[in-house]
Amino acid sequence: MTTQDTAHITRFAPSPNGRLHLGHAYSALMAHKLAGSGRFILRIEDIDLGRRRQHFIDAIYEDLAWLGLSWPTPVMIQSSRFDIYKTALNRLREMEVVYPCWASRADIRDYINTQQGGREAWPVDPDGAAIYPGLYKDISPSKRDAMMWEGGNYAWRLDSEKAAAIARQKNGVLSYFEASQQENVDINPGLYGDVILARKDIPTSYHLSVVVDDAAQDISLVTRGMDLQGATHIHRILQILLEYPEPEYYHHELVREADGRRLSKRAGDIGIDYYRDQGYGPEQLIGECLPPLTG
Repeated sequence: MTTQDTAHITRFAPSPNGRLHLGHAYSALMAHKLAGSGRFILRIEDIDLGRRRQHFIDAIYEDLAWLGLSWPTPVMIQSSRFDIYKTALNRLREMEVVYPCWASRADIRDYINTQQGGREAWPVDPDGAAIYPGLYKDISPSKRDAMMWEGGNYAWRLDSEKAAAIARQKNGVLSYFEASQQENVDINPGLYGDVILARKDIPTSYHLSVVVDDAAQDISLVTRGMDLQGATHIHRILQILLEYPEPEYYHHELVREADGRRLSKRAGDIGIDYYRDQGYGPEQLIGECLPPLTG
Protein backbone atom coordinates (compact mmCIF):
# COMPACT_ATOMS: atom_id res chain seq x y z
CA MET A 1 0.00 0.00 0.00
CA THR A 2 1.38 3.40 -0.94
CA THR A 3 1.00 6.59 1.08
CA GLN A 4 -1.58 8.10 -1.23
CA ASP A 5 -3.86 5.05 -0.82
CA THR A 6 -4.82 6.60 2.54
CA ALA A 7 -6.93 9.71 2.99
CA HIS A 8 -4.66 12.37 4.50
CA ILE A 9 -4.91 16.06 5.24
CA THR A 10 -1.77 17.61 3.77
CA ARG A 11 -0.65 21.19 3.29
CA PHE A 12 1.63 23.37 1.21
CA ALA A 13 2.86 26.37 3.19
CA PRO A 14 5.01 28.82 1.21
CA SER A 15 6.37 32.15 2.40
CA PRO A 16 5.40 35.19 0.27
CA ASN A 17 8.89 36.60 -0.12
CA GLY A 18 9.45 35.74 -3.78
CA ARG A 19 8.00 33.86 -6.75
CA LEU A 20 7.52 30.11 -6.48
CA HIS A 21 10.18 28.06 -8.29
CA LEU A 22 10.27 24.45 -9.50
CA GLY A 23 11.05 23.17 -6.02
CA HIS A 24 7.86 24.73 -4.72
CA ALA A 25 5.89 23.27 -7.63
CA TYR A 26 7.20 19.80 -6.81
CA SER A 27 6.42 20.17 -3.10
CA ALA A 28 2.89 21.42 -3.73
CA LEU A 29 2.16 18.68 -6.26
CA MET A 30 3.57 16.07 -3.89
CA ALA A 31 1.41 17.28 -1.01
CA HIS A 32 -1.64 17.24 -3.29
CA LYS A 33 -0.90 13.71 -4.47
CA LEU A 34 -0.24 12.32 -1.00
CA ALA A 35 -3.54 13.70 0.27
CA GLY A 36 -5.11 10.84 -1.69
CA SER A 37 -8.86 10.97 -1.16
CA GLY A 38 -8.35 13.38 1.74
CA ARG A 39 -7.75 17.13 1.59
CA PHE A 40 -4.96 19.40 0.36
CA ILE A 41 -4.64 22.73 2.19
CA LEU A 42 -2.77 25.92 1.31
CA ARG A 43 -1.34 28.05 4.12
CA ILE A 44 0.59 31.32 3.81
CA GLU A 45 3.56 31.47 6.22
CA ASP A 46 4.25 35.19 6.42
CA ILE A 47 5.55 35.79 9.95
CA ASP A 48 8.58 37.52 8.41
CA LEU A 49 6.70 40.79 8.01
CA GLY A 50 9.71 42.63 6.64
CA ARG A 51 9.88 40.38 3.56
CA ARG A 52 6.16 39.69 3.14
CA ARG A 53 4.65 41.13 -0.05
CA GLN A 54 0.99 40.97 -1.05
CA HIS A 55 1.83 40.63 -4.73
CA PHE A 56 3.77 37.46 -3.92
CA ILE A 57 0.70 36.06 -2.13
CA ASP A 58 -1.37 36.80 -5.23
CA ALA A 59 1.31 35.12 -7.37
CA ILE A 60 1.22 31.99 -5.19
CA TYR A 61 -2.51 31.62 -5.86
CA GLU A 62 -1.96 32.22 -9.57
CA ASP A 63 0.92 29.76 -9.96
CA LEU A 64 -0.75 26.96 -8.00
CA ALA A 65 -4.02 27.35 -9.90
CA TRP A 66 -2.06 27.17 -13.17
CA LEU A 67 -0.60 23.87 -11.98
CA GLY A 68 -4.15 22.58 -11.64
CA LEU A 69 -4.34 22.66 -7.84
CA SER A 70 -7.26 23.80 -5.72
CA TRP A 71 -7.66 24.25 -1.98
CA PRO A 72 -10.26 25.20 0.65
CA THR A 73 -10.84 28.86 1.44
CA PRO A 74 -10.33 31.05 3.32
CA VAL A 75 -6.59 30.41 3.35
CA MET A 76 -4.90 30.55 6.75
CA ILE A 77 -2.57 33.57 6.94
CA GLN A 78 -0.04 33.29 9.74
CA SER A 79 0.42 37.03 10.28
CA SER A 80 -3.20 37.16 11.53
CA ARG A 81 -2.50 34.57 14.23
CA PHE A 82 0.14 36.18 16.45
CA ASP A 83 -2.16 36.11 19.51
CA ILE A 84 -2.60 32.35 19.07
CA TYR A 85 1.15 31.78 18.87
CA LYS A 86 1.63 33.96 21.95
CA THR A 87 -0.79 31.74 23.87
CA ALA A 88 1.22 28.64 22.89
CA LEU A 89 4.44 30.38 23.90
CA ASN A 90 2.96 31.26 27.28
CA ARG A 91 2.11 27.60 27.84
CA LEU A 92 5.76 26.74 27.24
CA ARG A 93 6.82 29.54 29.58
CA GLU A 94 4.60 28.10 32.28
CA MET A 95 6.37 24.76 31.84
CA GLU A 96 9.69 26.62 32.17
CA VAL A 97 11.06 25.04 29.00
CA VAL A 98 11.88 28.38 27.35
CA TYR A 99 14.13 31.21 28.52
CA PRO A 100 14.93 34.74 27.32
CA CYS A 101 18.24 35.27 25.54
CA TRP A 102 19.79 38.68 24.82
CA ALA A 103 22.74 37.36 22.82
CA SER A 104 23.13 38.89 19.37
CA ARG A 105 24.65 37.00 16.47
CA ALA A 106 27.83 38.97 17.04
CA ASP A 107 27.86 38.00 20.73
CA ILE A 108 27.53 34.34 19.82
CA ARG A 109 30.18 34.57 17.12
CA ASP A 110 32.63 36.36 19.40
CA TYR A 111 32.13 33.83 22.20
CA ILE A 112 32.68 30.87 19.89
CA ASN A 113 35.82 32.46 18.48
CA THR A 114 37.32 32.61 21.99
CA GLN A 115 36.88 28.86 22.50
CA GLN A 116 39.51 26.27 21.66
CA GLY A 117 39.44 25.61 17.91
CA GLY A 118 37.10 28.55 17.31
CA ARG A 119 34.35 28.33 14.73
CA GLU A 120 35.89 25.39 12.89
CA ALA A 121 35.75 23.17 15.98
CA TRP A 122 32.31 24.31 17.18
CA PRO A 123 29.33 21.96 16.64
CA VAL A 124 26.82 22.96 13.98
CA ASP A 125 23.20 22.10 13.26
CA PRO A 126 21.94 20.38 10.07
CA ASP A 127 21.76 23.78 8.35
CA GLY A 128 25.41 24.51 9.11
CA ALA A 129 24.72 27.16 11.76
CA ALA A 130 26.67 27.12 15.01
CA ILE A 131 24.86 25.56 17.96
CA TYR A 132 23.92 28.25 20.48
CA PRO A 133 26.45 28.20 23.37
CA GLY A 134 23.90 28.93 26.12
CA LEU A 135 25.17 32.38 27.08
CA TYR A 136 22.00 33.35 29.00
CA LYS A 137 20.70 29.88 29.82
CA ASP A 138 21.92 29.64 33.39
CA ILE A 139 21.71 33.19 34.71
CA SER A 140 19.90 33.65 38.02
CA PRO A 141 16.14 34.31 38.05
CA SER A 142 16.73 37.71 39.69
CA LYS A 143 19.17 38.78 36.98
CA ARG A 144 16.84 37.50 34.29
CA ASP A 145 13.90 39.43 35.74
CA ALA A 146 16.01 42.58 35.98
CA MET A 147 17.14 42.31 32.37
CA MET A 148 13.60 41.75 31.15
CA TRP A 149 12.48 44.81 33.13
CA GLU A 150 15.21 46.86 31.49
CA GLY A 151 13.98 45.82 28.06
CA GLY A 152 16.32 45.42 25.12
CA ASN A 153 16.03 42.92 22.34
CA TYR A 154 15.73 39.31 23.36
CA ALA A 155 14.53 36.01 21.99
CA TRP A 156 12.77 33.09 23.66
CA ARG A 157 14.86 29.94 23.29
CA LEU A 158 13.75 26.38 23.86
CA ASP A 159 15.66 24.59 26.62
CA SER A 160 16.01 21.52 24.43
CA GLU A 161 17.37 19.23 27.14
CA LYS A 162 14.66 20.10 29.68
CA ALA A 163 11.93 20.08 27.03
CA ALA A 164 12.95 16.61 25.86
CA ALA A 165 12.99 15.29 29.45
CA ILE A 166 9.44 16.53 30.07
CA ALA A 167 8.29 15.21 26.68
CA ARG A 168 9.66 11.76 27.60
CA GLN A 169 7.75 11.86 30.87
CA LYS A 170 4.58 12.65 28.95
CA ASN A 171 5.01 10.33 25.98
CA GLY A 172 7.73 7.78 26.67
CA VAL A 173 9.84 7.17 23.57
CA LEU A 174 10.54 10.24 21.44
CA SER A 175 10.22 9.49 17.74
CA TYR A 176 8.32 10.38 14.58
CA PHE A 177 7.09 8.24 11.69
CA GLU A 178 8.84 8.91 8.39
CA ALA A 179 6.31 7.79 5.78
CA SER A 180 8.77 8.07 2.89
CA GLN A 181 10.82 5.28 4.45
CA GLN A 182 8.05 3.59 6.44
CA GLU A 183 10.06 3.72 9.63
CA ASN A 184 10.18 5.39 13.04
CA VAL A 185 12.99 7.89 13.58
CA ASP A 186 14.34 8.54 17.07
CA ILE A 187 14.36 12.18 18.15
CA ASN A 188 17.71 13.85 18.84
CA PRO A 189 16.91 16.81 21.14
CA GLY A 190 20.33 18.36 20.71
CA LEU A 191 20.35 18.34 16.92
CA TYR A 192 19.66 22.08 16.74
CA GLY A 193 20.44 23.01 20.33
CA ASP A 194 18.34 25.67 22.05
CA VAL A 195 16.50 27.09 19.05
CA ILE A 196 14.65 30.40 18.99
CA LEU A 197 10.87 29.98 19.33
CA ALA A 198 9.90 33.66 19.47
CA ARG A 199 11.25 37.17 19.73
CA LYS A 200 10.30 40.15 21.82
CA ASP A 201 8.53 41.87 18.94
CA ILE A 202 7.26 38.76 17.09
CA PRO A 203 5.76 36.08 19.39
CA THR A 204 6.67 33.15 17.19
CA SER A 205 9.20 31.56 14.86
CA TYR A 206 8.88 29.00 12.09
CA HIS A 207 9.24 26.15 14.59
CA LEU A 208 6.43 27.31 16.87
CA SER A 209 3.98 28.59 14.26
CA VAL A 210 4.20 25.52 12.04
CA VAL A 211 3.48 23.20 14.97
CA VAL A 212 0.55 25.31 16.16
CA ASP A 213 -0.96 25.60 12.68
CA ASP A 214 -0.51 21.97 11.68
CA ALA A 215 -2.50 21.03 14.80
CA ALA A 216 -5.13 23.70 14.14
CA GLN A 217 -5.65 22.43 10.59
CA ASP A 218 -5.65 18.74 11.56
CA ILE A 219 -2.71 17.98 9.26
CA SER A 220 -2.22 14.21 9.34
CA LEU A 221 0.72 13.99 6.90
CA VAL A 222 3.32 16.78 6.86
CA THR A 223 4.94 16.81 3.42
CA ARG A 224 8.04 18.94 2.87
CA GLY A 225 11.55 18.79 1.48
CA MET A 226 14.37 16.79 2.98
CA ASP A 227 16.09 20.04 3.97
CA LEU A 228 13.47 20.36 6.74
CA GLN A 229 13.76 16.80 8.00
CA GLY A 230 15.97 17.85 10.90
CA ALA A 231 13.38 20.38 12.09
CA THR A 232 11.04 17.49 12.84
CA HIS A 233 13.19 16.68 15.89
CA ILE A 234 12.14 20.04 17.33
CA HIS A 235 8.54 19.91 16.17
CA ARG A 236 7.79 16.51 17.65
CA ILE A 237 8.93 17.66 21.10
CA LEU A 238 6.76 20.78 20.85
CA GLN A 239 3.75 18.70 19.79
CA ILE A 240 4.09 16.53 22.88
CA LEU A 241 4.56 19.48 25.23
CA LEU A 242 1.55 21.31 23.78
CA GLU A 243 -0.51 18.09 23.73
CA TYR A 244 -1.12 18.21 19.99
CA PRO A 245 -1.92 15.18 17.80
CA GLU A 246 1.01 13.44 16.15
CA PRO A 247 1.07 13.65 12.35
CA GLU A 248 3.15 11.44 10.08
CA TYR A 249 5.91 12.99 7.98
CA TYR A 250 6.95 12.61 4.36
CA HIS A 251 10.21 14.35 3.47
CA HIS A 252 10.64 14.31 -0.28
CA GLU A 253 13.70 14.81 -2.46
CA LEU A 254 14.71 18.31 -3.49
CA VAL A 255 14.68 19.77 -6.99
CA ARG A 256 18.24 20.81 -7.75
CA GLU A 257 20.26 22.64 -10.34
CA ALA A 258 22.58 20.64 -12.61
CA ASP A 259 25.48 21.35 -10.23
CA GLY A 260 23.56 19.82 -7.30
CA ARG A 261 22.59 23.09 -5.64
CA ARG A 262 19.03 23.12 -4.32
CA LEU A 263 16.75 25.81 -5.67
CA SER A 264 16.28 28.98 -3.65
CA LYS A 265 14.30 32.21 -3.88
CA ARG A 266 17.27 34.13 -2.51
CA ALA A 267 19.47 32.81 -5.31
CA GLY A 268 16.98 34.19 -7.82
CA ASP A 269 16.16 30.82 -9.34
CA ILE A 270 13.70 30.82 -12.22
CA GLY A 271 10.08 30.94 -11.13
CA ILE A 272 7.11 28.94 -12.35
CA ASP A 273 5.87 32.06 -14.12
CA TYR A 274 8.94 32.00 -16.40
CA TYR A 275 7.99 28.60 -17.80
CA ARG A 276 4.40 29.69 -18.24
CA ASP A 277 5.55 32.78 -20.15
CA GLN A 278 7.75 30.55 -22.33
CA GLY A 279 4.69 28.63 -23.45
CA TYR A 280 4.96 25.59 -21.19
CA GLY A 281 1.74 23.92 -20.14
CA PRO A 282 1.39 22.40 -16.66
CA GLU A 283 1.67 18.83 -17.98
CA GLN A 284 4.83 19.68 -19.93
CA LEU A 285 6.40 21.37 -16.89
CA ILE A 286 5.61 18.40 -14.66
CA GLY A 287 6.77 15.86 -17.23
CA GLU A 288 9.98 17.55 -18.34
CA CYS A 289 11.25 19.69 -15.47
CA LEU A 290 10.34 17.88 -12.25
CA PRO A 291 11.37 14.52 -10.75
CA PRO A 292 8.70 11.80 -10.84
CA LEU A 293 6.08 12.18 -8.13
CA THR A 294 6.37 9.08 -5.95
CA GLY A 295 4.95 8.09 -2.58
